[in-house]
Amino acid sequence: MNSPHTLTRRIAVAALIILAAAALGTYALMSRPHGPVATGEALVGGPFTLVNQKGETVTAQSFAGKPMLLFFGYTYCPDVCPTELQVMAEALKQLGDKGKDIQPILVSIDPARDTPEVLASYVSNFGDQFVGLTGTPEQVKVIADAYRVFYAKVENKDDPAAYLMDHSSIIYLMGTDGKFLKHFTYSTDAKALADGIAAALGR
Repeated sequence: MNSPHTLTRRIAVAALIILAAAALGTYALMSRPHGPVATGEALVGGPFTLVNQKGETVTAQSFAGKPMLLFFGYTYCPDVCPTELQVMAEALKQLGDKGKDIQPILVSIDPARDTPEVLASYVSNFGDQFVGLTGTPEQVKVIADAYRVFYAKVENKDDPAAYLMDHSSIIYLMGTDGKFLKHFTYSTDAKALADGIAAALGR
């Protein structure tokens, strides 16, 4: 039979063990990262499969090794899209030799009307360097989601075929490794775009 003294000592030892375990658990909890761990990289861009204006299937890997300048829009756009594509074309012209390897791309968010043939005719207005990409609605959604692009159809009750598309108006600059470098808003003019591209690419 244990003496009162022995029992008291055992209780004290058990209490110390419990306190030590609790302390270790608290330390582990505090030292463990909570929630997503920030990497410092913007979560923009990713793999995709689309069709270019020549009817060829292309993926993100098709542009590997080239900086990409992407804009999401559509050929029936009355003002914003042609304005932004013209700004892109002028910026590349201002960059001269520094911009020859940059791939300007229009990604259509209106695949129902923007067939490869329609895109071929449209992007040719902005220079031979431009590529137009389209695909199925599902394929377009994949790349739009990857670039955090908003788009939505605006119905026209008087003429259903003449609908418009609401969409984000941002130009994305991606590096030769396909990773996001910088974005430019609708208010950016050609000179500011050229300067921003050159700075981001170190040229």
